[in-house]
Amino acid sequence: MRAEIQTIVSEIENSLELLRQRMGWETARHRLEEFNARVEDPNLWDDPAKAQKLMRDRQSLVDAIETHDSIQQDMNDNVELIELGEMEDDQDIVTDAEETLRALAKKAAAKELEALLNGEADANDTFLEINAGAGGTESCDWASMLARMYVRWAEQHGYTVELQSETSGDEAGIKSAAYKISGHNAYGWLKSESGVHRLVRISPFDSAAKRHTSFCSVWVYPVVDDNIEIEVNPSDIRIDTYRSSGAGGQHVNKTDSAVRITHHPTGIVVTSSEKSQHQNRDIAMKALKSRLYQLELDKRNEAINEAHEAKGDAGWGNQIRSYVLQPYQMVKDLRTGVETSDTKGVLDGDLDQFMAATLAMNVSGKSRAEAQGED
Repeated sequence: MRAEIQTIVSEIENSLELLRQRMGWETARHRLEEFNARVEDPNLWDDPAKAQKLMRDRQSLVDAIETHDSIQQDMNDNVELIELGEMEDDQDIVTDAEETLRALAKKAAAKELEALLNGEADANDTFLEINAGAGGTESCDWASMLARMYVRWAEQHGYTVELQSETSGDEAGIKSAAYKISGHNAYGWLKSESGVHRLVRISPFDSAAKRHTSFCSVWVYPVVDDNIEIEVNPSDIRIDTYRSSGAGGQHVNKTDSAVRITHHPTGIVVTSSEKSQHQNRDIAMKALKSRLYQLELDKRNEAINEAHEAKGDAGWGNQIRSYVLQPYQMVKDLRTGVETSDTKGVLDGDLDQFMAATLAMNVSGKSRAEAQGED
């Protein structure tokens, strides 16, 4: 085989090796047999929460094994086709099999990254909050651009997006917005987006066409599963109702249906303003429990804790990514060094390269530049 094809095969084999490591390949099939035996227990559903967790864990293992075996088989089949095509001097067979291997390498790389999402809450749905920084209309417009970017990313990945609350800017854009994004591994992928995002551009609101710098903060935290108990002392919270200033129709604008919950011990404030007051209380309480759960996760993970403590104000010094639209086109992640000149693609939701690099760095402890320096 040509060296180029051998390189593709090596990439697939490396991805398969990581998949085997993450699932504990030596014991995977034995663990699956144990899961299957427990599933057949007639008393399994006496404890619904425990049963649901067992079923999720079993399905996760089944999916991992089937994914590994499928990629392995497809790789072997296409390598054999290439060898057959070379023996029979049939270039069409070789070309078709090579294209299939290239697509398989991309699939294997994606599954390899997915295998890194094994944190306690990575598989959960997630809340995502966007807040405009100092800068008035400029920052509010930037916040609306970020909201659109994340909604596009989520929809492109088949996730469900629900607007939880929104506060409009005085002249344009939004001061803040909160979304619930639902789907497998939503939190695992989006958690790396927490931090300050910086925009440099010629302002559409400046008649002098001067360049402006705007900041917005993004905060991502997981939706708490029903089987995770988070206790909230009623004396620790204050519940306020108020009139929504965001979109929502005549009913929202004419009644004090929006709900704000303040958690005094931590200073956490959550809001919901999209539905009835009763529903808003439920939504806001779930959001509060998720925020409290995130705090607990932070305590267990020093790296995450430092990231949230550094979140601070939306301004210089706490940035994770810079988006430059003038005088040149560039989006650069300041943690990993990943950059692209396709600013339009990024603002249309093409964020996978940034998320993947940050996820890999969090696992290896090295940025892309550091990893390349060791090669």
